[in-house]
Amino acid sequence: MVREIYFLGFRNIVRAIVLCSLLCALSCKTKNEQGVNVVGVENEGFAKGSFGYDREFLMEYYKGLVILKNGESSILISPELQGRVMTSTAMGDEGKSFGWINHDLIISGEVNEHFNPSGGEERFWLGPEGGQNSLYFEKDTKFEFDNWYVPKELDTEAFNFVNSNENQALFEREMKLVNYTGTTFELKVQRNIKLLDKEDATEILGLPIPENVKMVGFASENSITNLGPERWDKKTGLLSIWILSMFNSSDQTTIIVPFKKGDVEHLGNKVTDNYFGKIPKERLQVHDSVLFFKADGKERGKIGISPQRALPVLGSYDAKNKVLTIAKFSLPEGVTDYVNSQWELQEFPYSGDAVNAYNDGPLEDGAQLGPFYELESSSPALDLNSEEKSTHVHQTFHFVGDDGELEKLARDLLGVSLKEIAEQ
Repeated sequence: MVREIYFLGFRNIVRAIVLCSLLCALSCKTKNEQGVNVVGVENEGFAKGSFGYDREFLMEYYKGLVILKNGESSILISPELQGRVMTSTAMGDEGKSFGWINHDLIISGEVNEHFNPSGGEERFWLGPEGGQNSLYFEKDTKFEFDNWYVPKELDTEAFNFVNSNENQALFEREMKLVNYTGTTFELKVQRNIKLLDKEDATEILGLPIPENVKMVGFASENSITNLGPERWDKKTGLLSIWILSMFNSSDQTTIIVPFKKGDVEHLGNKVTDNYFGKIPKERLQVHDSVLFFKADGKERGKIGISPQRALPVLGSYDAKNKVLTIAKFSLPEGVTDYVNSQWELQEFPYSGDAVNAYNDGPLEDGAQLGPFYELESSSPALDLNSEEKSTHVHQTFHFVGDDGELEKLARDLLGVSLKEIAEQ
């Protein structure tokens, strides 16, 4: 099975190559000093929404894009956006582009003060978002959107490309961050992105992937190392690794989150559903061991599952395009200290969620970040000693096929049928 890694440059570089030699630009490959193929790709008129369209679009605005490819399956990564997986495909250039890309914002060239929702199928963040240990609010400010700022290291600044082999690429960045209480964190972040094939998926998910189902999968191994001289302490705040996946919302897309069945006295509430106000019942259906959350990008809402309830999997189903998406991730057994990201001063700052999902929608002023939806996972709160390292793994799979082929995958991985999903 052949895999290729491409480093893609700006459109003006491509045009220069074309002017020098049209034939060479269309058919020749050269190699950089690391021996990796460097390819100039001209716009071939791909349909909007396809992987080919998004690849060529992103080439115009970002340097050093990395593509990992295995047959028809590909993922595209941007070092300039923190080693972010921007999008993927299971069916080649003409296939659906699974990551949500904010074309309008990227074209504008604007840099927003609070957050630049450029998109991307999987990005690296750090928690907590809210509370007295927040990395996103300055000391003594109110927990309101006007005071919320994503650290530039997680938003607009690049990660360094370290190395790659035939199916993976490594990125890293050292950073210094200050939380709401004034605690300074010195740390190194590393992201190792690996393309997965059907054999990998079978091993990770524990079931065979039907031959007729198209698939793309990738894993990110996300590590942080405490570079400071002291151990990180609960009293002054802890960090967590936070992975967020942005996908294209639609009226026929539903988020599915299975969780542990049990009484409230023993396991606590089934779901936190009031991050940005209570989510109406018509948008969130909660059953004994699974919930269904509309992913239509029309009303802002976020849900969370505690570590006592969480299972190491969640997903979504796009009934229109017949795409089943699965996220699998690290969930250490018996660990319950997770940072609390709710936007308030917290009585219990380490009673946060291990699993989250978000549906975008208009803000109070009518503006909107998306529309998109997110599947999210987090590591536990990390009380690391100086030079100690911790890793959180998040794996993403997209399966494309007819309902009959996807039915068994949905039942085995999420515990629900496609009919149950459609009825929500």
